[in-house]
Amino acid sequence: MKSVALILGATGRFSKNMIAQLKAADWEIRVFDRKTQNMKKAAKGVHVIINGANPPYPLWKRDTLPFTRQVIEAAKHSGATVIIPGNIYCYGPAMVPPIGAHTPQNATNELGLIRIEMERLYKESGVRTIILRGGDFLDTSASGNWFDRIMVPRLEQGKLIYPGNTGVPHAWAYLPDMTRAALQLLEMREALGTYEDIAFPGYIWTGKELQSALSDLTKKAVSIKRFNWWLMKLSKPFWPMAKHLLEMRYLWDTPHWMDRTRFDELLPDFKATPETDALRRAIAHLPAFKLSSTEQ
Repeated sequence: MKSVALILGATGRFSKNMIAQLKAADWEIRVFDRKTQNMKKAAKGVHVIINGANPPYPLWKRDTLPFTRQVIEAAKHSGATVIIPGNIYCYGPAMVPPIGAHTPQNATNELGLIRIEMERLYKESGVRTIILRGGDFLDTSASGNWFDRIMVPRLEQGKLIYPGNTGVPHAWAYLPDMTRAALQLLEMREALGTYEDIAFPGYIWTGKELQSALSDLTKKAVSIKRFNWWLMKLSKPFWPMAKHLLEMRYLWDTPHWMDRTRFDELLPDFKATPETDALRRAIAHLPAFKLSSTEQ
């Protein structure tokens, strides 16, 4: 019998990559439409709920926790395991790497507090929950993340736009790898604890290391240009997103990387995509760096 997954937020970055992994593993996939479907009914008979839904930052306060409660109720009704792509917002600027389940959740900003409460609801629900926590996303297409939207649009002109201190280590998660790991965890879900908080190792780069890697990869002398945060401050009064981007700015100046201990215990044979290959695919949406047919 096929395993059945209900996908929440099917158009999002994590869910799109998750769907590709599930299809390759011959899972049955159901896509949830929150406009037309009742989640509890949609979850009937599913084994896993993949919660890749992520509203825009200005809607987090209104939507995130009510939606979380719906997911928990649907999972209780169906007996499904829930998996969520976690982030590091809940730790705040005082976080000390490596980041893992042991790290105190001391965020005081709005987005961090919402994530703390969301994770608490799952932890206390009794629903089997897997939080696979990663750094900033690297995707294989332009999907609106920091990397493809802000940092590399001018890479063809030899410029990397960097949002913070170029000497500070920063955590990255390559989505094909992260979702491949997520699938492996789902396939062993019955052997896991009721609540698993697992850090996804990903890659660790400073801005300077990323600059060097992209220079080698593109065979261009890539220079770093600092992101103009003052433009974000000017737009704050009339662009609601700016407030939240500014409150998370500290992530670009605070050293952080993931603690791989629990990940390696569970998936000791996991092989990450080589960093150069991941970067090559992450810039392939730019015309000058499009992959050849043999590289795809």
